[in-house]
Amino acid sequence: MAKKDYYQILGLKKNAQDHEIKRAYKRLAIKFHPDRNQGNKNSENKFKEIKEAYEILSNHDKRTAYDQYGHAAFEQGSNTGNHEYDFHSSTFSSTADFGDIFGDVFGDIFGNNRNNKNTRGSDLYYKMELSLEEAVKGTTKKINIPKSQQCNVCYGSGRDKGSKAQICSTCNGKGKIHIRKGFFTVQQSCAICNGQGTVIHNPCYTCNGSGKIERTKTLSVKIPAGINTGDKIRLNHEGEKNINNELPGDLYVQIKVKKHNIFKRNENDLYCKVPINFTMAALGGNIEVPTLEGCIKIKIPAETQSGKLFRIRGKGVKSIQNNRKGDLLCKVFVETPVNLNKKQKDILLKLGDISNKHKISNNNPLSKRFFDGVKKFFDELTK
Repeated sequence: MAKKDYYQILGLKKNAQDHEIKRAYKRLAIKFHPDRNQGNKNSENKFKEIKEAYEILSNHDKRTAYDQYGHAAFEQGSNTGNHEYDFHSSTFSSTADFGDIFGDVFGDIFGNNRNNKNTRGSDLYYKMELSLEEAVKGTTKKINIPKSQQCNVCYGSGRDKGSKAQICSTCNGKGKIHIRKGFFTVQQSCAICNGQGTVIHNPCYTCNGSGKIERTKTLSVKIPAGINTGDKIRLNHEGEKNINNELPGDLYVQIKVKKHNIFKRNENDLYCKVPINFTMAALGGNIEVPTLEGCIKIKIPAETQSGKLFRIRGKGVKSIQNNRKGDLLCKVFVETPVNLNKKQKDILLKLGDISNKHKISNNNPLSKRFFDGVKKFFDELTK
């Protein structure tokens, strides 16, 4: 079967310029690339045809020989002229890298860094829970971190003794593949070799080919006073090492403060609810309220209503930024007594009788205001 003309394969005239040949190749190679047409044998054969044509026409000497002798210039044993090429001994990989096809176009825009190695290891993250007291006062915690270290049998190579790594046939040793998505091509690590460019067929029995083994390292973490949920503590160079076991990443300790059974924190202020009895609310007096440093006394004025907020300056949390202390805000609520004995009930009944003989506005202004509003509401409904 006669071979197709190389110029016709690329859709060119015989006097086509070099840049026209390159442009035609890129356009057709992207269209018929096997990665974009997986399982399509016709596209794979077409791609091989296109690449073969480009290999000839993009090379000055090969193109000259082709223009003069046609396909006969590359036939085995041909003695045409002084040009000898063993072109058909070349191999065509169906996994040719898209970067080879249009790297000139995208390389200047996105940067061609296929051969760059990671210069820094991965960061590690550790979640730490603290009590409110620990977060407010500061403390030191010891944590155990699982870290990867170089295997002491294969020294990080991942290979069994005496074996060698083979070049990955999927990415041709580049460690990257390109996948066409719409008008763009996305570069990602090769899944077969995990971006290494080589495949190990005889892995190290100790590390199973990873080149690393897991070890536990104990670290002391100093927790500064005033730290809060969402804050992070960075430990430099305590993360994973890179592929060459140099320049490790960092370890980030993420803080979460557990709920407290008395206090609620809002930034640098603390809130708490304190119950008071009816007598204290009506007549006033002194009560003890808790702080993180112990109990203190505060004065409750007479006729204090349930829900009143008392601010105690400087009894909150010290700011981690400027060392200023927040406040403690105590919200009092009047507790209704339960399990009353007969004597207590009699006293309350007498109090109720005495109160009813006086105008309700004298002793219960809030009740008067409420019931006045209810009366006005019904009066307007009956108009």
